[in-house]
Amino acid sequence: MLMPTSQTLALRREQDLLACVDLMRGGSKSFFAASRLLPQRMRAASIALYAFCRVADDLVDQAQERGEDVHASLQQLRDRLDDVYRDQPQSFVEDRALAVVVHQYELPRGLLDALLEGFAWDAQARTYETLEDVHAYGARVAGSVGAMMCWIMGARSASTLARACELGVAMQLTNIARDVGEDARNGRLYLPRQWMRQAGLEPQEWLAQPSASPALQQVVERLLQEADRLYRLSTAGVANLPRDCRAAILAARLIYAEIGHQLRRDGLNPVDRRAVVATSRKMVLLGRAWLPVTPSAALALEPPLAAIAYLVDICVRAGAAPAAQRSKGWVRRPVGERVGWMIELFERQAVLRRSAR
Repeated sequence: MLMPTSQTLALRREQDLLACVDLMRGGSKSFFAASRLLPQRMRAASIALYAFCRVADDLVDQAQERGEDVHASLQQLRDRLDDVYRDQPQSFVEDRALAVVVHQYELPRGLLDALLEGFAWDAQARTYETLEDVHAYGARVAGSVGAMMCWIMGARSASTLARACELGVAMQLTNIARDVGEDARNGRLYLPRQWMRQAGLEPQEWLAQPSASPALQQVVERLLQEADRLYRLSTAGVANLPRDCRAAILAARLIYAEIGHQLRRDGLNPVDRRAVVATSRKMVLLGRAWLPVTPSAALALEPPLAAIAYLVDICVRAGAAPAAQRSKGWVRRPVGERVGWMIELFERQAVLRRSAR
């Protein structure tokens, strides 16, 4: 059997990346917009990382929608990660792209395991009684991604990693606030149930018949205030990132925080209307992200969120890995060479959509 040449491997990596780009463009528009500000050395790794996270999330969600064994899907994802970390990825474009990132940056496996644990909590229909419970969920499904992004940027200090995790949690709180109605219609509730009772809402009764009310507005506003607090804390971490990465992360922070502001402008009614940030407003925020970030000694000294401490510990135990290398092998290729891999991804996504109906 002929071994692939370095040129063939480089082409395959480029093709995998292009497929992942298309997947990302069809997913989070806020993340995609912010990622365009990342330096070239970071763009390939961030896209590959996001693509795997997105596909993993979709696999679990679709298994639930079809009434299949979600635990089997989760085990499949764990097996795929095992193969990625053995540098023998399965024949999925996102797995092959992730394997490059894992071995180039020595990405701690525990961060990806944390993400899958968050998906498992969804499969278990876990309930969230307190804000701390919601923090714990956010740490797994979003704080872990913040830690991974921080790691591949080369920012390895515990304090910077903590702020990156908190930014992820803040974004997840924003997602929860925005998606209250959609989640409820799917039988899910991520608002702190303790807060709902304090506002006069019985969680299970409300979940059976979700509706907007002043009481719900109160709960949603409290969650947005907590997200805003974590966004402020995260600014200290942004200031400590490599200079060429700050604009992209600050853009993501500003755009996600704006979702909460839009939700307030819409009357704090996430049941009947989904808050959307206008493209023109995103452009303004993308421009603002280029302004200098002034480090804050006071914010830097704020104790980290308890829920994300274990993610920071995972990174600390992994040790000071070699400084992030510049991406290699992701060269530009003629459009004709990209077609086959793009078709592969389109077909795969079409199959997933049809099977989810």
